[in-house]
Amino acid sequence: MARVIVDVMPKPEILDPQGKAVTGALRRLGFSGLAVRQGKRFEIEVDGDVTPERLDDIRRAAETLLANTVIESFDVRAEQ
Repeated sequence: MARVIVDVMPKPEILDPQGKAVTGALRRLGFSGLAVRQGKRFEIEVDGDVTPERLDDIRRAAETLLANTVIESFDVRAEQ
């Protein structure tokens, strides 16, 4: 069974309070020079081969349900 990964991240101009909280916690723990943005990762198992048409279907699914495209961007890729 093949796997497709959909990564969803807040757009750069959107505030990311969770990422800021993690960045602050890392700084307090002594990890300096790091900036975190928090997103979501979806792993989708696909019956059969991952064809360009199947990736297009998953992109449409991501745009429709997995990401709020007003405030988030997403990337779809087949896992090797």
